[in-house]
Parts: sequence; C-alpha cells; structure tokens
Amino acid sequence: MRIYKLKFNDKDHALSVLQEKGVLVAYEEGFIYGDGIQAVVEIGVLYDEQDPPMPIPGYCYDIMCIQDIDFGSFIVVPLNPRHAFAGYPINDEVIP
Repeated sequence: MRIYKLKFNDKDHALSVLQEKGVLVAYEEGFIYGDGIQAVVEIGVLYDEQDPPMPIPGYCYDIMCIQDIDFGSFIVVPLNPRHAFAGYPINDEVIP
C-alpha cells in the first residue's frame, strides 16, 4: 500500500492534477476513484496554531493506493500531520 501526502496551490489545481494522474475520474455526478486507488481524503486548507489561527498556503489531499504514482513536487512530509489512515502510523510514508 502506498500513502501520499500532497499539497497543491488550490482545490482546482489539486483536482486537475489528481485527474491527470488517474487518481480521480470525472463522472456525471462528480468523481470516482481511478484503478488501484483505495482512498482519497480531502484535507483542504490547514491552519497554524497561532491565536488567531492563520491559514497555511496550499490545499492538501492524502491518497492511499496500491501503485506507485509520481506526484513529484506535490509530495510533502508534514512535521505535524493532521490525518492518518486507520491502521497506519500518522507519520507512515510508504515512498521509496
């Protein structure tokens, strides 16, 4: 299983790249998962821990799949991950 933590400029950019990579496939009512995709989690905009919280630039998604996908510069290794897939440690990165 492969887990990718990704950060894009904005949601439209993210959806464009995810479709280009075959993660999401456009469908009449929205999107369906591409072949080998187990889960797509829309994290969205993250906020820092200041008071008041300030948005961190970017729009995030977590992807779980059975194949290797070259996401290039969109892959991030967060210092303070906000999401984990059930059964996998929050810092689990299955990227060679």
